[in-house]
Parts: sequence; C-alpha cells; structure tokens
Amino acid sequence: MSPWLPATLASLLLFGLWGFFAKLAARAMGSSSALVYQVLGGLAVGLLAWARLGFRVETRPAGVAFAALTGAAGVLGTYFFYEALRRGGLAVVTLSVALYPVVTIALAMLFLQEALSLRQAVGVGCALLAIYLLQG
Repeated sequence: MSPWLPATLASLLLFGLWGFFAKLAARAMGSSSALVYQVLGGLAVGLLAWARLGFRVETRPAGVAFAALTGAAGVLGTYFFYEALRRGGLAVVTLSVALYPVVTIALAMLFLQEALSLRQAVGVGCALLAIYLLQG
C-alpha cells in the first residue's frame, strides 16, 4: 500500500462527511450561523493539534502567512458552500465544488512551474466539462 493512501482515504471520508453535514446544517439554519459553528468545531480540532505539539507551534513568517490565508480562504469558501447548498441540491453543489483542484492546478502551473501531461490535461478538461454537464 502506498504510504499516502491511508491519509488520503481518511481525508476522502472526512470531506464526504463535511459535505453531508454541511447540507444538514444549511437546512437547519442560516449560512452565517452554520459557519460560526463550523469554525468552533475546527477550533476544537486545532486546540487538540496544538496540545499534541506541547502548546508550541512553528513561527516562520511565510508559513504563518500561508497557513492564515489557507484558513481565510477555507472559511470564506465554506460560507459560499453553505449558500450554494441552501439554493441547490447536495449532489450538484458538492460535485461542482469538489472540482476545486482545477483552480489549484492552474495556480500551481502559473506560480510553481508545475506541468501536466497531456493525459492529465485531458482529465482537467473532463472535470471542467463535468461542471457544465452538472448544470442540468
């Protein structure tokens, strides 16, 4: 088994639960309220991670800045995810949002000089086609 596979499968499962629980929250309350509770849940996990580190964290400025930007982008993205779930179906919204790696890939190509093979580029094209097809 590849060393990255167990963590990948755990992430897949947890993100699947995240999308499902988000729909239930979006049905039960407004997006801003749901977001507040999600952040509190994330804070609890963050506090556990901090405790695991002996209440010490790395403080390299670039790492701190990028991690903070990651948090801000994730929370704002989650707010709009809740809004989309309130207005649309779970399957279509979740599948569309799950194509976010296309944005990540484009940024990696532009700023990190990463490249895609022809086969991978066709896969990205199929993912973009999927967004169009999911529109109904």
